[in-house]
Amino acid sequence: MNGTGCRRIHAAATPVGPFTDRLERRVGGGPNNLLQLFEGRTLVDNATKRDLKKQDQFVTLTEHGIAWADKNRTSAFVAAAVAVVVILAAVGGYVGYQHRSNSAATAFGAAMQTYQTPLAAPGQPVPPGMKAFASASERAAAANTQFTAVANQYGMTRPGKLALYFSGLTLMEQGQNSSAEAALTKASGSWDHDLAALSKLALAQLYQQTGRDAQATTIYNELSNGKSNTVPPGLAQLQLAEMYSSEGKTEQAKEIYAKLKDKDKDAKGNPGPAGSIAADKLNPKPQGPQ
Repeated sequence: MNGTGCRRIHAAATPVGPFTDRLERRVGGGPNNLLQLFEGRTLVDNATKRDLKKQDQFVTLTEHGIAWADKNRTSAFVAAAVAVVVILAAVGGYVGYQHRSNSAATAFGAAMQTYQTPLAAPGQPVPPGMKAFASASERAAAANTQFTAVANQYGMTRPGKLALYFSGLTLMEQGQNSSAEAALTKASGSWDHDLAALSKLALAQLYQQTGRDAQATTIYNELSNGKSNTVPPGLAQLQLAEMYSSEGKTEQAKEIYAKLKDKDKDAKGNPGPAGSIAADKLNPKPQGPQ
């Protein structure tokens, strides 16, 4: 990889070419904005509905509570004291979690900034004040230290869970396959379906790279039946077809491409992104003179 394309993340376990473009459009510009995707999903609407429901319940309980307190003043004082303690504990826990989440997001952003630092070949001039790495492996090692720290310290937060995924990716870039597999396997068990899907895709590619095609096939088939925002079914099917092609299983690859070409269409019948790629694979355009 040369210096001109280094600001864009090129991890071994990240989809390439049209796959990356589609993924980046879905997450708003690439992996650096993945956190926004996971933070922005209908939380406000759901919270608002819950708050309105709680307000109605609070009014009803308050009316009954006042009548009860008139008859049981001593018990009411005790209950009130207990309630205050519970409320303070709940508020303190929420504030503490928010503080940790904000700290985690800041640390994750710093790690991502390292991961997107430009590469510069030996002897290549670097502008004053600008940091650069000599190789992708060196950059991955530096970023991995930060991602791993975020994952370990803030593992219960969304930034922490994302950091675990990127820890796996950066370990793959360094060729530390066993450690990468452990991190990605853990991340693939996330309750967040979008993050789990990304982790499973990376795992499938790791299995493929290490000669475990049967395990990779299982994951690609699973993702082909999924509904995540980060790994559309068409992407998983294209990856599986590419693996079949690399193994010389051209007929199986063509079967997947043909199904995708016919299935991936919009409401007007126009080919979707996966369908267009599949059509090109079935009928490659002749290359012009170089």
